[in-house]
Amino acid sequence: MKSALHKVLHPIAGRPMIDHLLASAAALNPARTIVVTGDLREQVERALAGKADFALQDRQLGTGHAVLQAREALNGFTGDVLILYGDVPFLRSATMAEMQQRLHAGDAPPAVVLGFRPDDTRSYGRIIADDDGRIVKMVEHKDASEAERACNLCNSGVMAVRGEALFALLDRVGNDNAQGEYYLPDIVNLSTADGHACAVVETADPSEVAGINSRAELADAESQWQQFRRAEAMAAGVTLRAPETVFFSWDTVLGEDVVVEPNVVFGPGVTVAANATIRAFSHLEGAQVGEGCEVGPYARLRPGAVLEPAAKIGNFVEVKNSTIGEGAKANHLTYLGDAMVGADANIGAGTITCNYDGYFKHRTVIGERAFIGSNSALIAPLKIGADAIVAAGSAVTRDVGDGELRLVRGEQLVKPGWADRFHDAMKKKKKEAQ
Repeated sequence: MKSALHKVLHPIAGRPMIDHLLASAAALNPARTIVVTGDLREQVERALAGKADFALQDRQLGTGHAVLQAREALNGFTGDVLILYGDVPFLRSATMAEMQQRLHAGDAPPAVVLGFRPDDTRSYGRIIADDDGRIVKMVEHKDASEAERACNLCNSGVMAVRGEALFALLDRVGNDNAQGEYYLPDIVNLSTADGHACAVVETADPSEVAGINSRAELADAESQWQQFRRAEAMAAGVTLRAPETVFFSWDTVLGEDVVVEPNVVFGPGVTVAANATIRAFSHLEGAQVGEGCEVGPYARLRPGAVLEPAAKIGNFVEVKNSTIGEGAKANHLTYLGDAMVGADANIGAGTITCNYDGYFKHRTVIGERAFIGSNSALIAPLKIGADAIVAAGSAVTRDVGDGELRLVRGEQLVKPGWADRFHDAMKKKKKEAQ
């Protein structure tokens, strides 16, 4: 990846790729989750603290060697062991469950391998199996014969293995191969030699087991995820005016009859209720949008933004850590930070809440049906009462009571003829300078 960040922590849809995988595995209610780490392990352990236990692989000597590092963590465990890869994030829970079911079929294979048939077999290891899915042989591409390379059933690396057999088989794996590594697939060949045939389960979708090893592959994975999520959203009753331009996060929730216009980005933590409209070129993150709301175009909702039903946030409006009450409006060119805006309040163009004094954040409370005139600065901490009016161009530093008018402006002076005299004098000076 050419990055200081561990590969499996690179995000897809705003979520580290390994978290996508762990979430799918969690649907099977595993007794234990163990992550084998190596380089940059501190990053991985910090990111996954509380989600998994860890085993360290000091030297990278192959996939079989990696799994061996989990021996202590699985000491005495006799259940099923799923062996997954942190850079293969899109493996589905249903596929994992299918492998586990095959493990407990009548012929009781010691291990089940997930196979796939890609358009280009490239350097994938091959699975040689009979018509019933019993594996005859597994071989790495580097060690395969021409006849074996002609087989297009490839090894994804994902396995389900009986816990009581796993480490006894791994202890017998050698490294007499082109890479001098301990290959996990060798446990299948060893089991076959013992007279215990392993089995293969095939995924119909090769993209499910696509690994990510470069920035280009990361971008492909993001594109794949977004395409799936857009289709899912539309199938659930969301209108996307230009689907290819809308980007979701892993946890975006959209209600029925939501309309999303082109070029909208949803960061993590966004919920949009039914019948809301998100207009073009808006960015939402950590926000809750109520039923029937309208956002944008060119709006930004930052973390902590809450829009109650029928609220409206218009063009070039930014909302952060603020609640906009039911039916309230901020239609143009406004910043609302650390604020509480009451129902049906109207916030004029150019209004800002001055919430930060350089050291601390302060709150602004605007009452129901209040009207804030254009180009007003509300200097927090501040409370503006219900039905109050703040005149345009005011810089308000003191609380405004219910129903009051607050007008904060300097005296307006009129000097007839002053501008004409100024222009005449300046033109004369300019001419003399030439």
